[in-house]
Amino acid sequence: MPKQKTHSGSKKRFKITGTGKLKKQQAGMRHNLEGKSSVRTRRLNQDKVLSAPDTKVIKKLLGR
Repeated sequence: MPKQKTHSGSKKRFKITGTGKLKKQQAGMRHNLEGKSSVRTRRLNQDKVLSAPDTKVIKKLLGR
């Protein structure tokens, strides 16, 4: 049986923490930043931990 390849799109977007959780960059930090308040941009710039159902799917894509 051939090896499972990692999904190249998801390996660029997700990082696995030491405890096995998955981190992702929040959406909304690419453009129109002048229109967003600095409080909002600071909040959006933080990494988010994925929820448990999403983690199950993404770990499969990453071959974990």
